Amino acid sequence: MRYLIIVAFVISTGLLACGFLMDVEYSEKLIGFGVVGLFLFVFPLFAYYRWKGKNIKDYMLTKENLEKMRENQRN
Repeated sequence: MRYLIIVAFVISTGLLACGFLMDVEYSEKLIGFGVVGLFLFVFPLFAYYRWKGKNIKDYMLTKENLEKMRENQRN
């Protein structure tokens, strides 16, 4: 999964760079495909890879978590 994310990132970044640096009639399409690649493929894959196996409730502001934070600030 990690290598897939890296490859997708390199391809999307390459498309962006080619779109900005090359002076061709389809350079705007290259930029668009690079942005779409980043935001529709790279970021969701990265988010899934980083959050896999973690409990979402540990990061939510629930009543219990707020009480734990207050206890830690007192100490």
